[in-house]
Amino acid sequence: MEFRELRRFKQAATLQECEAVLSSAQRGILAVHGENGYPYGLPINYMYLNGKIYFHCAKAGHKLDAIRANDKVCFTVLSEPVKNPGEWWNCFTSVICFGRISEVTDEQEKDRLLRQIGAKYFPEGYDLEGDMAKNARNALILEITIDHMSGKHVREK
Repeated sequence: MEFRELRRFKQAATLQECEAVLSSAQRGILAVHGENGYPYGLPINYMYLNGKIYFHCAKAGHKLDAIRANDKVCFTVLSEPVKNPGEWWNCFTSVICFGRISEVTDEQEKDRLLRQIGAKYFPEGYDLEGDMAKNARNALILEITIDHMSGKHVREK
């Protein structure tokens, strides 16, 4: 499958820069094919691991209905903005991933990934195992297999 090349190729981020942003950012926007032909984009907490994107969700809802109808998705993240000395504008790196999304069906793998996501977001000392015992059975883990990724260095000027 062909994907468009970055139009502003001089601003392109390397694969390593894209992966660094994916590894460090706290939230991203997941875009799916929504109902009645409308796109549906939503902010999510996620984890980037071994070249894939993972997040948890409930076992029902608009997002899951859309994903089950069409597994093609787009996921976008931004690095934290930085103002360089002497400049008034923000600089950041954006990363856009196109891919296919699927449910992780292996229960042991799902629980392992839930724990890793929890370790990323929950504060130190949080009772992750207690949370897992109470809520893991009600959660799904979704996995995005990336077909195409591009990144761009942006100066908001």
